Amino acid sequence: MSEKHRKIVLAAAVLIFILFMLAAGWFIGVPMVRLAEDPEAFRIWVDSYGWWGRILFVGMVVLQVLVAFIPGEPVELAAGYAFGFWEGSALTMTGFLIGSWMVFALVRRFGVRLVEVFFPQAQIDQFRFLKNPQKTKIIAFLLMLIPGTPKDFLSYFAGLTKLTTRQWLTIVAVGRIPSLVTSSITGDAAGEENYILSVMMLVITLLISGIGILYYRRLTKLENEQMDQAA
Repeated sequence: MSEKHRKIVLAAAVLIFILFMLAAGWFIGVPMVRLAEDPEAFRIWVDSYGWWGRILFVGMVVLQVLVAFIPGEPVELAAGYAFGFWEGSALTMTGFLIGSWMVFALVRRFGVRLVEVFFPQAQIDQFRFLKNPQKTKIIAFLLMLIPGTPKDFLSYFAGLTKLTTRQWLTIVAVGRIPSLVTSSITGDAAGEENYILSVMMLVITLLISGIGILYYRRLTKLENEQMDQAA
């Protein structure tokens, strides 16, 4: 295949992916989030499918990771409400790992053009320090660990770094635990009608997320300033 034909095929593949993501987001993602925002209706829905309901839920989480503009918080909270803490956490983590692996593999195949589908170039440039092999693993882990940081964006950007698939999935598996645990506990408490605990966990999550957002902004600013000085 000539270079010209290769570029045409790549552009066509990216376009097909864009159209698929837009369609999936509109026809599946939007109804999915609306359903998840009503935890009781969501629990009735998944129970009506038995074990298939679990498989469908994992598919919902995978879709949320793939279609970066679909908010993940309602889905995580609904998991704790519908399945309880342990099962909800396990199912959600399974979806995270499958979705993160798929995003990583797709970005490795199609490059930065795929990342630009969801994120502007300015935001991509903010993460350029992650291409430093000496800092990639530790900073990616910190950004994944702290609630409030843009984890969906990080899932796409990771494919542009020198991380291996195993390293990236390890970061996802460990780094996602804090935010996943708080969401599952909050949803589980609401499902058990322990509203005091549910509200307490929600407030704690919001506070931690606020601190995480401030930390993320400061970290990216400092790292990019250091790169500019080194250049």
